[in-house]
Amino acid sequence: MAYYIWFVAAVLLVIVELNTGTFYLLMVAVGLAAAGVAAWLGASSAAQALVGALVAAVLIAGLRRTRFGKLRRGNAAADPNVNLDIGQELDVPAWDANGRARVPYRGADWTVELAPDCPPDRALAPGRYRIVAVRGSTLVVSPR
Repeated sequence: MAYYIWFVAAVLLVIVELNTGTFYLLMVAVGLAAAGVAAWLGASSAAQALVGALVAAVLIAGLRRTRFGKLRRGNAAADPNVNLDIGQELDVPAWDANGRARVPYRGADWTVELAPDCPPDRALAPGRYRIVAVRGSTLVVSPR
């Protein structure tokens, strides 16, 4: 009857996993289910715990090698999923001597500066630019 305890614990972890959105608890739940299978096959309590721990550890190590287990620490200032202004275009009529401009954008005046990787032949020329990042109240742009 020990396998019931393992299977109930696995189901409870799956329910908790559905509320967290990570895959780590799911891997532990599979480990608990494997321990339940070991109990059903008649393994000792120590063997059941060992099987559950090993299966969970192997699955978590495998998960860390996939894109679902990798930490994503991107630059929010240049992520279009975070800031909807990225990718939008605006007109820059003139640049000042410091390589900045003030332009009206979405009902307000914004400071605009050129992206560091901008090609030098297009640097500081008036025209249409695409927003590539937002830093505070400064729009970082590059030629489109």
